[in-house]
Amino acid sequence: MASAISANRAELLAIANSVATEKMIDKSIVIEAMEEAIQKSARNRYGAENDIRAKLDPRTGDLRLWRVVEVVEEVEDYFKQVDLKQAEKLQPGAKVGDFLVDPLPPVDLGRIDAQSAKQVIFQKVRDAERDRQYEEFKDRAGEVITGVIKSVEFGHVIVNLGRAEGVIRRDQQIPREVPRVGERVRAWIMKVERQNRGPQIFLSRAHPEFMKKLFAQEVPEIYDGIIEIKAAARDPGSRAKIGVISRDSSIDPVGACVGMKGSRVQAVVQELQGEKIDIIPWSEDTATFVVNALQPATVSRVVIDEEESRIEVVVPDDQLSLAIGRRGQNVRLASSLTGSAIDIMTEAEASEKRQKEFAERSKMFEEELDVDETLSQLLVAEGFSELEEVAYIDIAELAAIEGFDEELGQELQSRALEALERREEAQREERRGLGVEDALAELPHLTEAMLVTLGKAGIKTLDDLADLATDELIAKKRGGEQRRRNNNTENRRDRERSERTEDKGGVLGEYGLSEEQGNEIIMAARAHWFEDEPAVEEAAHAESSQ
Repeated sequence: MASAISANRAELLAIANSVATEKMIDKSIVIEAMEEAIQKSARNRYGAENDIRAKLDPRTGDLRLWRVVEVVEEVEDYFKQVDLKQAEKLQPGAKVGDFLVDPLPPVDLGRIDAQSAKQVIFQKVRDAERDRQYEEFKDRAGEVITGVIKSVEFGHVIVNLGRAEGVIRRDQQIPREVPRVGERVRAWIMKVERQNRGPQIFLSRAHPEFMKKLFAQEVPEIYDGIIEIKAAARDPGSRAKIGVISRDSSIDPVGACVGMKGSRVQAVVQELQGEKIDIIPWSEDTATFVVNALQPATVSRVVIDEEESRIEVVVPDDQLSLAIGRRGQNVRLASSLTGSAIDIMTEAEASEKRQKEFAERSKMFEEELDVDETLSQLLVAEGFSELEEVAYIDIAELAAIEGFDEELGQELQSRALEALERREEAQREERRGLGVEDALAELPHLTEAMLVTLGKAGIKTLDDLADLATDELIAKKRGGEQRRRNNNTENRRDRERSERTEDKGGVLGEYGLSEEQGNEIIMAARAHWFEDEPAVEEAAHAESSQ
């Protein structure tokens, strides 16, 4: 580039064309970089205080150099100003306030100036190249791209994409896959970020979207939108599950994805280093989809808890290990695929759980309603689980139970209401014992049981509650992983990891309050802040007037 500064006109244009072509940037950017470099060198020669401009004609290669000066009555800056007398020599008829061009002879750049100019041009070209790369790739996130592995640095794979470089971070690589410099590799563009050191193109081979894109390349029906992959989950390099649905009833989505003799799915498996892929039919019915997702295990029964976003699955004893999978892989992928935590239990465990719940509820009704064991068990058998259900159900429904009449129904409801009052009074005493202010009891939607929970969490005043965000108050508790009820198949490290990744949820997360209710509670707790504002302003005004 040193020769670029001292070269003749033809050489200057040839160099500009060559650099623009090589770096795939606009020729005008290279010309501008050369002009800036010459200006910088000229200022070094004539003085940095001068306002020196350079212009390189992109067609002829002619170089013009000049100094810009302002016409003033009295000169204060001899580098950038001239008086009228000097201005007349440069341009006859010049007036005060005009800016004049003072031509300068071309400079013969020395070695140091040439090196400095070279750095300016390189920097300008590098910045333009980075801008070009970012503009080219910024809208390509979500695409699959092919490149050549350039190097492996600290476990991260640098990929040459032709006009840019991408990186496959260690956590986005397929485990046990050994990248080799010079090999071609396909990856999914996760995101493109503009950073100080240039655009960063983050690639992935471990993301479920990469697998979905590979299927779209291999299965024309997916590319055409006839078949859709509704959900995907991966344990990269080991196993994956995808849920597919067909818009055309005459096309089997699973068969189309598998292909003749498994040709289509095998092409994807080969790209993913032998990753076993289960292709299952997607269903809007959650229970059906869960049954499909847990294949090849057989499922006896599915119980869905929509509020907690948990699914309880009962399997025959001989299917437990198959449903859970090696190291919990099958149930983990099924949980990711359905978006819900899945509890796996055997028939025996489910029966034991039902018996335990039946006994606990029967005992509760027997004690709270002061009835015999037979009557309490009958209530549980009819589906009652809480005192509130007995207290507030329509009396006709209670009387319709076999062996009941309206008189017995009214008596049970009366006892249930009394039991609830006793329970609330006990909770009120506990709440006061915890030091929770009575003012909190006046807030909407809060029960005495909730106030006790708040008190145990150290929230005892309106200000304590008002300082909380809505999510901190009502967010539901969610597990980081699905729970497996069979402790024999869950090692200690898995249990500890599950406990560490479990979200604690909001203080009142267990009570199922809605976001709207949470907002109302928080705003009501903050109301006293705004009531105090006029008094504070009035006091401040009185103090200032004194």
